[in-house]
Amino acid sequence: MQTDFTKEQLDDPKVAASEKILRACVHCGFCTATCPTYLLLGDELDSPRGRIYLIKDMLENDKPASTEVVTHIDRCLSCLSCMTTCPSGVHYMHLVDHARAHIEETYKRPWHDRATRAVLAAILPYPRRFRAALAAGLVGRLALPVLRRVPGLQRLAAMLELTPARIPQRSPDEGKRVFPAEGARRGRVALLTGCAQAVLSPAINEATIRLLNRQGIEVVLAKGEGCCGALVHHMGKEEPALAAARANVDAWTAEIEGEGLDAIIITASGCGTTIKDYGFMLRTDASYAGNAARVSELALDITEYLAGIGLPRAHPRAELVVAYHSACSMQHGQQITEEPKALIADAGFAVREVPEGHICCGSAGTYNILQPELARQLRDRKAANIERVAPDIIATGNIGCITQIAGATDIPIVHTVELLDWAHGGPAPEGVEAALRRRHRPQAAE
Repeated sequence: MQTDFTKEQLDDPKVAASEKILRACVHCGFCTATCPTYLLLGDELDSPRGRIYLIKDMLENDKPASTEVVTHIDRCLSCLSCMTTCPSGVHYMHLVDHARAHIEETYKRPWHDRATRAVLAAILPYPRRFRAALAAGLVGRLALPVLRRVPGLQRLAAMLELTPARIPQRSPDEGKRVFPAEGARRGRVALLTGCAQAVLSPAINEATIRLLNRQGIEVVLAKGEGCCGALVHHMGKEEPALAAARANVDAWTAEIEGEGLDAIIITASGCGTTIKDYGFMLRTDASYAGNAARVSELALDITEYLAGIGLPRAHPRAELVVAYHSACSMQHGQQITEEPKALIADAGFAVREVPEGHICCGSAGTYNILQPELARQLRDRKAANIERVAPDIIATGNIGCITQIAGATDIPIVHTVELLDWAHGGPAPEGVEAALRRRHRPQAAE
């Protein structure tokens, strides 16, 4: 794509990076075939190619964001399916991130939109606040039938629909910092505790720690580590996102330079995509660029790490059929496609791939709150495709997907690492036990 930026514009490193991305686009339109919003809406401006034209015009002419641009950028899930499809290597993620930051700087949203985004940014990255909000949501759910019918309250209804019927108890491991290896120590890793996941499903990190400890891996929760910054980053709130990144870089650098780390383990693939991008996000910060790049290099999804160290072949605990849902941040953001399925199969489960597996489930961070109607359509489409393979259980590597898909199917859904922990000596996840009860329930006499 030909561009016409001035030399002064290109002196800005953010503009220079985006201009390079724009020039890589050859207008081929392959991306439209795998874009979820184009699939649903059929509007060229709701495809990656259409959004690229809008972003180019906005940045090249140094315009404030218009309502039209904001509408179509807001509808983007950042699922990054377009990056998997693109034959030219267009780094759409960095381009749309720049566009969102530009929107945040130059566009004044309606008050109710600003308020919703401010509430999400002030609550979701902070576990204590999030837990309190969930408790309030349990009461608010009583008003759902009314809220669904009131124009303008669809986002509030979407928030309440995502509130679990029961808030999990705090992890008994909460407050601990070091989890020693069993037997001879083979390695030492840091584990991202996370924000929303730690509240919604503490069992995920508990299973991760148990499994790694049994393999001789010491696990540390670094002091000062917190939210990865993805939630605010995808809302265009650049400074809070970079502040979160710097705090984590500091926390993990202290461990790297102390007793050392073999890897930084991520159990939420949405977080993993962002942490692996810290090197780019902080590239112009002389104080952090080097350490941020080192952190990004050490960051691994739990399935990447397990595939690397090797797990002993497990004996199946049950002949369960597992539908593997590959989160967009896993398959498109990090290009991790085979390791999770191979680990599940080696653990003795029958793995089924989901039709249209490249299409997003509609979770996408806060998308299922900010764009509830589109998210609901994608969720229902995903659940229907999963049910086509008739699994006993669904496994995935992202808490957002778990929460989203659970709202549209009765099939138990758990994190991949929970299945692996069970197969290698840990307790059965709650969802697995329910699947087993259904599978072995005596049939009524004919």
